[in-house]
Parts: sequence; C-alpha cells; structure tokens
Amino acid sequence: MSLVLAAATAATAATAVSPAASPVAIDPTTRAAIEATCFDYVDGQLEGDPKRVARALHPDLAKRRVLGDTPDERLGLRRMSKEELVELTRQGALKTPKEQWKRSCTVLDVAGNTAAVRAETPWFVDFFHMGKFDDRWIIVNALWYSKPK
Repeated sequence: MSLVLAAATAATAATAVSPAASPVAIDPTTRAAIEATCFDYVDGQLEGDPKRVARALHPDLAKRRVLGDTPDERLGLRRMSKEELVELTRQGALKTPKEQWKRSCTVLDVAGNTAAVRAETPWFVDFFHMGKFDDRWIIVNALWYSKPK
C-alpha cells in the first residue's frame, strides 16, 4: 500500500514542478491595440486629459493598491473607482510637462479576449487585466504600486 502511495505522490510532485507552457506569440496588431489603451491611461493622466483616461477604463473598473495591514483593516487595500480616477485626472493630479515623461507599457500575455499588462511612470507601477469588448481593449482590473517620492 505504501509503495502505491509513494508512486502517486511522486507523480503529483513531478506534475507540480513541470515547467509551464511557453506563452504564445502575441499578434502585432493585438499588441498595438492593447498598448494604445495602456497609453491612453498613462498619457491621459500625464496630460491631464480625463476623456482619454475614461475611454481606457471599464465602467466597473476595480483599481486597488496594497496597503498592508492597517489598524482598521487586515490585508488593507486602497480602492479607487473609474469616476475617482477620472476626477483626479481632471484635477491634474499627475499632470506633467511632456519633456519629463518617462513611461512604458508592456504587454505581458494575451489569451483570447483577455490580456495582462504592466504600465510604469516615475510615480507608479500598474498591473492591468484588460478585456476585449467588440473591437476595443479596456482596462477591467488594475493593481498599482505607488513609488516612493
């Protein structure tokens, strides 16, 4: 009995450590469309253009930042809605002269009508989940890190 159990355990362990399948190459047209949405989000904030930011975001956006444990909430998160982000953009919270822009958008993976993307500026790093709705890529979820000033 223990020999059968040992064989089953070894087979499970071998499966658990096997390398993941290599990501599929991303179609250049798809990559460009996803990057365009990412840059609408990033550049829209840097320009102070709320319409540009709004068009990049799903109406039910879930944008969060990890706070860690706080006195009033274990595993604390800072939550932000689409409306809050668009309003901060309208107020010019991250408006920056173009010559100071240092930003990037990197498509990490695409599977069907979903994508994972990393955006970075001098002030933040965002990891996005995007969805393709009809012919448009839109940010559905964002988890961000606020860089130290």
